[in-house]
Amino acid sequence: MLAFLLKMAFKNALRHRLRAILTLAGLTVAILAYGLLSTFVSAWYAGADAASDKRLVTRSAISLVFALPISYRDRIRAVDGVTSVSWSNWFGGVYIDERNFFPQFAVDMPTYLPLYSEFVITPEERAALLHDRRGCVVGAKLAARFGWKLGDTIPMKGTIYPGTWPLTIRAIYHGRDERTNEDQMLFHWDYLNERIKQIYPKRGDSAGVFVVGLKDASEAALVSERIDSQFRNSLAETLTETEKAFQLSFVAMTDTIILAIKVVSYVVILIIMAVMANTMAMAARERTAEYATLKALGFGPPIVGWLILFESILVCLIGGGFGILLTFPLVRVIGHALSSVLPTFNMGEHTSLEQAIASVLVALVAAAIPAWRSMQVRIVEGLRAVA
Repeated sequence: MLAFLLKMAFKNALRHRLRAILTLAGLTVAILAYGLLSTFVSAWYAGADAASDKRLVTRSAISLVFALPISYRDRIRAVDGVTSVSWSNWFGGVYIDERNFFPQFAVDMPTYLPLYSEFVITPEERAALLHDRRGCVVGAKLAARFGWKLGDTIPMKGTIYPGTWPLTIRAIYHGRDERTNEDQMLFHWDYLNERIKQIYPKRGDSAGVFVVGLKDASEAALVSERIDSQFRNSLAETLTETEKAFQLSFVAMTDTIILAIKVVSYVVILIIMAVMANTMAMAARERTAEYATLKALGFGPPIVGWLILFESILVCLIGGGFGILLTFPLVRVIGHALSSVLPTFNMGEHTSLEQAIASVLVALVAAAIPAWRSMQVRIVEGLRAVA
């Protein structure tokens, strides 16, 4: 019986070729759009999702634009539960043109790199980087984007810190997994600090944020309170939070946009659900006489319902399957185009599953009413209908 139903469903689905092709095209586009929008949302949260639960970020309690004295490092390091402390400054330079945007940070290399074990660097390149005061390390994607290689000197034009800053690539890091950002540049904080003290003496010996390594991730809140209590009522009070919370504070600025994208992805599915329901209703109405004939031959109403349901599922799975398959190459193409904005534009772990579930859901909802109505049609009334 199952083989009979599948065979009939396949023939019915292809009976009107043009309608079938247009329906499949609509389903493919809808499932593809849903997958791309979901990937965009996942990519927007990628930085926060990749954050380590054993790292804290300490910044100014007033705003991130206010720097903290570098002397805070020793007091933070002495806090119970802290294993290591490093620091960094946002550089904000320009490479050739402002359109060539990528993150750049001046960091304390000897303490910063051990905290970020997800940055995989060969021992030889690490040694060369640590011994070159003007050396820098760049991500593999960033290097590929501009065709950089080891030994190249990159002239960065300062915006926050005026002047030209020549940096020599001494290392290229690869991410431990696909969530790791490979589209940023790190160089020595000492080099930046030395130049700042020459240009703006009062702005030297300061850090934008301190990165704190934890002994136990479960004590993040307790250690954060201990650190902040050290500087309470001082001229530069601190706010310490987990690295994930720190990353999410940037994402929160665009929450409305992300919510709008999520709504659009659901609307796309609702629209194609309505289109598919209309298609199945038309098909069921055209075959009323055929279904009545099946009933007259001894097939019960459930068989008619299953026939319509199988046809709907078959069409949705084919259209959804094409949409899922097309999502993979399109994600790679779009990810390459948006690498400067979303460096980790990869399909989420559950995106394909969500697309498949959406396809099945559309099939079930679209077939529900036509199947129920066809099951209720009496044989005499059905035979009077014109196929």
